Amino acid sequence: MTSRRHAADLRPTPETASKPLPGTARELFDALPQLPGLRTEVIDGRLIVSPVGTPEHARIAMRLYSALLPLIEERGWDGFSGNVDVCIDGPRDPVEPDFVLAPADCPRWGDRELLSSGLLMVAEIVSPGSVVDDRDRKPDLYAAGLVPVMLLVDPVAAPATVTVFSDPKGGEYQTFSRVSVGSPLHLPDPVGFTLETSVFERALGNP
Repeated sequence: MTSRRHAADLRPTPETASKPLPGTARELFDALPQLPGLRTEVIDGRLIVSPVGTPEHARIAMRLYSALLPLIEERGWDGFSGNVDVCIDGPRDPVEPDFVLAPADCPRWGDRELLSSGLLMVAEIVSPGSVVDDRDRKPDLYAAGLVPVMLLVDPVAAPATVTVFSDPKGGEYQTFSRVSVGSPLHLPDPVGFTLETSVFERALGNP
């Protein structure tokens, strides 16, 4: 919708004119109002605002949540499907993973961001518009934030794959394992769970 405000309405007021402009992507993120229907993250110093995923994207995240639900309930953990912000411990960059697995007492940065070093696992689902960030940048970002396990579901690959990264050191994951969707994949400690990736096949349109 086109704004109907006149140019005079957009001029700084004495109150706003005295406030310094955001100097970093993190400061700009903090200055933004809530943006329903959009995902806002800081990756490599870039503020990225993107639409939420497709129904297929959300379906994969919910399949993962359902597969892990017995473990979540047994151990008293929390599982969040694309609806919680994470603060990367160190640079304090905010990101919104597609799935987050956390202990119930996970420390926070401020009121609403879970601190990355307190998490158990994050998961990202690759979409055509986020291939480079999800495949290349986010593993190093989460490793730098000491997230012990990262899961990458890649329906864009041919064939579709699922990769688990673990053992973060020096800003990189030292270990990874990749399977085609349909094969079991072990998620290392602290998760300690074998994921049957066949749970994603229907979400991908496979029989």
